[in-house]
Amino acid sequence: MSVFEDLRNGKAYDIRDPKYRQEVWTEIMRCRHLCHEISDSDPYETERITELEKELFNGNLPEGSFITPPFQIDCANCVHLGKNVFANHGLTVMSVGTITLEDGVMLGPEVALLTVNHEPKNIRTIMTKEIRIRKNAWIGARVSILPGVTIGENAIVGTGSIVTKDVPDNAVVVGNPARIVKMIE
Repeated sequence: MSVFEDLRNGKAYDIRDPKYRQEVWTEIMRCRHLCHEISDSDPYETERITELEKELFNGNLPEGSFITPPFQIDCANCVHLGKNVFANHGLTVMSVGTITLEDGVMLGPEVALLTVNHEPKNIRTIMTKEIRIRKNAWIGARVSILPGVTIGENAIVGTGSIVTKDVPDNAVVVGNPARIVKMIE
């Protein structure tokens, strides 16, 4: 089993573990390089940016999906994009625990998707939980989504919210921590 599979299955890892360093740091460095290349591209070089984003996602950039530079994704091999996903600039993704963005997801500027947490008694040990954002969800600017959260279909997360728990389909949530303020009919 790979370190990525172990983490996805709930195993904790010391980040100094040689197996972790080999597998995860290799992917992190690949992604840092590609994110740097993408973020340093002229905004009018849309074809070049799209080709680099395809490379970042190992050839799998679904139709209509685009991530606006600059952004940082640490482990793109653990990010699964649907069709027509759009992320505005400043996206930060810590995805070693796996992130799925289904068709039509929209992310505002400076969103943070964070699948990683640290063991309080040994901060060099990490644990992960998957984040899933379901179809047509809209995540506002400067939202942070924490490990293990699922955002439901057609849900809206208001600007500046910190999402610590699952959000149901068709819910509008805001705040820190995010709470339901209304349901969309």
